[in-house]
Amino acid sequence: MATIADLLDERSIDLSLSSGDKDDAIERMVDLVDASGALLDRDVLIKAVRAREEAGTTGLGDGIAIPHGKCDGVDRPALAFARSDEGVRWGAPDGSLASLVFLIAVPEAAAGNEHLRILASLARSLVKADFRNQLLAAPTPQEVREVLAGISA
Repeated sequence: MATIADLLDERSIDLSLSSGDKDDAIERMVDLVDASGALLDRDVLIKAVRAREEAGTTGLGDGIAIPHGKCDGVDRPALAFARSDEGVRWGAPDGSLASLVFLIAVPEAAAGNEHLRILASLARSLVKADFRNQLLAAPTPQEVREVLAGISA
C-alpha cells in the first residue's frame, strides 16, 4: 500500500519557508511540486489551489494548512511540504499561523476520491500533537519522509 511519503519527493520539501503571505506561499509550494517533476502547468495549478482557497480556507488550525488543487496542471498525484518558523496567515478558524503546510495536487482525471483519501490521511495524523512535533523537529527532508512513511495514502 502506498504511503504519504511515496507521494513526497525530497526535492518537494522546504524546511525554511519564508513567506507571511498565503498567495506567495502557494506559489512557492507549487514550485516544490515542480521540483518533483509532476508539474505540467504552474499557472493552472496555482489557479486551482487559489480557487479552492476562495471556496473556504484550508487552514485547519493548530498551525496546519493543507491547500489542494485538482487540475490538469500535474501529470500524477503529488505532494509538497513546507515548514515555516514564522508561520503563514492562512485563515485558520483558531487564528493560528500555519507552520506546517502540505500542498496536495492531483490530476483532474484521477481526482475522484484520491485527493480526499490523501487529505483525510494527513488530517488524521496531524491532529496528534506528537506527530506535528516530529514534523517540526525533523532536521532533514529524509527525516520528514520517514515521519510520513507510516501514513497510508
